[in-house]
This record gives sequence, C-alpha cells and structure tokens, in this order.
Amino acid sequence: MTLLLAIIEIIVRALLPALLSGATPVVQDGARQPLLRKALEDRVRQVWGPLLLVVLLGTGCTRTILIPAGEPVRIRETIRNAKVWVVDKDGQPTPGVLDIPEGWYALPVDLKEQ
Repeated sequence: MTLLLAIIEIIVRALLPALLSGATPVVQDGARQPLLRKALEDRVRQVWGPLLLVVLLGTGCTRTILIPAGEPVRIRETIRNAKVWVVDKDGQPTPGVLDIPEGWYALPVDLKEQ
C-alpha cells in the first residue's frame, strides 16, 4: 500500500506544476563570482602544476641513439631464442631459433647485392 501511495505522490508532484497555469519558470543570468573562479584556478594549479612538472622532467631522462640504416651493431647481451633465418644445404632460407651471444655483430643484408 505504501508503495502505491509513493508512486501516486511522485506522479502528482511531476504533473502538478504543469497543471497550474501561474507557474512560469524564472531564468536569470548567473552573476560573476571572482572569488570562486580564483579558488578553482588555485586548486587546478595545485593539482596539475606539480603533475605537469613531473611529466615534463620525466621525459627528458631518455637517451636515444640513431643508427643509420645499413650500419652494423654489436650485441650487448645474449639474446635467447632469437627467431632467425638460416640457409639450408640447398641454399634456401629456413626459419630457425638460436641464442645470439654477447659480442656478436648484427648487420642488415643488402638484398640488391644478392
């Protein structure tokens, strides 16, 4: 019974303003609130300022070295289970797996020369 009364009350409260002809909405422009604006700006600076500083400083700690195409490189540490192409006894490339030891050199194959 209380559920039915609650449903009726919700319906009446929703329809009552529409039924009353004298009920017109009042619209006003909001007044500027400089104190609220300053408080929000300060809050954003407190939260985002240090975060932005950490992100900017954190990105400068990476060192990138560009190696020109075709230049050999020396392997710094052993690469385990590297997928490689090996040439079989008939001269055909065959997929294989091997450990590339530290100190070996790797260089690209120029397909134009073959």
